Amino acid sequence: MTQHPYSGWSPRSGYHRSTYPPAGSLPPVRAAVTSPVAAGGWAQPPAIRRRRAGDIATYVLALLGGLGLAVVLFVVYTEAGRAGALILPFLLALVPLGIVLVSVRWLDRWEPEPLGPLVAAFLWGAGVATVVSMIVNTSASLLVMATTGDVDGAELFSAVVTAPVVEEGTKGLGVLLVFLIRRRSFSGPVDGIVYAAVIAAGFAFAENILYFARFSDQILGVFVMRGLASPFAHVTFTACTGLAVGLSARRRSRWAWVWMTPIGLAGAIALHAFWNGVVSVRLEMYLLTEVPFFLACIGIVIALRASERRTLSNRLTDYARSGWYAPTEVTMLTTAAGRATARRWAKAHGPAVELAMRDFLSASLQLASLRQQALSGHADADYAARETQLLGVVRRCKQVFLGRP
Repeated sequence: MTQHPYSGWSPRSGYHRSTYPPAGSLPPVRAAVTSPVAAGGWAQPPAIRRRRAGDIATYVLALLGGLGLAVVLFVVYTEAGRAGALILPFLLALVPLGIVLVSVRWLDRWEPEPLGPLVAAFLWGAGVATVVSMIVNTSASLLVMATTGDVDGAELFSAVVTAPVVEEGTKGLGVLLVFLIRRRSFSGPVDGIVYAAVIAAGFAFAENILYFARFSDQILGVFVMRGLASPFAHVTFTACTGLAVGLSARRRSRWAWVWMTPIGLAGAIALHAFWNGVVSVRLEMYLLTEVPFFLACIGIVIALRASERRTLSNRLTDYARSGWYAPTEVTMLTTAAGRATARRWAKAHGPAVELAMRDFLSASLQLASLRQQALSGHADADYAARETQLLGVVRRCKQVFLGRP
């Protein structure tokens, strides 16, 4: 009998031939299915239509963002006068972008978000949010200047009032759109912060290209300040909105985002205004406020990530009580070391087992997320069918990697 890759557990005799009837009913959403069915019966036409509509909306967001980013690059090219002037700003802007995306990947490792919506979110930030902010900020600054004749006052107004409101508004709108379009996979505060961070990273990427190109004679100093000293500035602002939207996904009311999003947005605007007006222009304020605040944000993110792991463990334990998982499998699925060990074990036993383990890990995490959504009061009409389909995947995968002679 094959040895399981975690904690020395091995299946009992005949385990792989079981049809996995649950040991009891699942609390309190609905009773667990008595046996999984083959994939195929779950894809009801309404579910297919909703998924296709979500995919189309995601493509539209990505297209709008891509067009916006093209406009930004064209503006930089026009100001610089030659295409070669874009190369160094572009390469330097990749540094803070890489720092942020690596951090997002670490945060999102337990229940990774689909690549498509993440790309659309990035392009929204780099394109739509940047272009709208450029137009509105410039227009507001010119209007104040024409009205008052005070150049410094116009710049201050743009930095402290217009920029925080417009930039956080457009970035926050991106987070909200992703939430409404991909509500099935947007299941909590970690997801909200992930999408907010990706949108903010896109915005900062495009903005950094603009700054590096415009201040090419001071590019090293600007790079150190924007790219190295404060790569997470925009992320921390927009994360307030993302956190609020993500928390609304855990509320029983499907309309909780209507009143929770403005609260998060207000926090994002306030932080952005404080940064532009005080922190970014005074080194002592940066050291006294931004550094402790950033450390506090790290603590919050770590706590949220740990909470997400506990939630996944609790939901998988629900299924373990009904016989779908062994306790050691729940531990394996909800620890980084356990999952890494399982992948190595599966890889050593051939492509079929490796593929089955990959699908098992993915389906199990989707199953836990699906059940959490149901417990939060957000189960869709096809919840039972989707649960059955995922349980079927779990059963078939376990037959592959546990049923080896």
